Amino acid sequence: MSVLERIQAEVEGHPIVLFMKGTPQFPMCGFSSRAIQALTEAGATQLHTVNVLEDPEVRANLPRFSNWPTFPQLFIHGELIGGCDITVELFESGELARMISETQAS
Repeated sequence: MSVLERIQAEVEGHPIVLFMKGTPQFPMCGFSSRAIQALTEAGATQLHTVNVLEDPEVRANLPRFSNWPTFPQLFIHGELIGGCDITVELFESGELARMISETQAS
């Protein structure tokens, strides 16, 4: 399985996926930390994370897969939502909580 196929399987295999630096318990950058905080506060309980620092192939190829250059990257229902700034903006507007509750209800 190619790295792009592995990324596709992660994105399709979980309703909410965050590709981040570090883990939810130990984020390794401020952007990943803020994204996790926003997702947690928005009620994401079924959150699947991928630590890109542990998988250099994923880290190198995810920007090509998603056409998004930075980390973290949030996917909901297989669709790229965006990075930290977009995740925080969606949280502040209440939109992230709505998206998450719809995802977890289905």
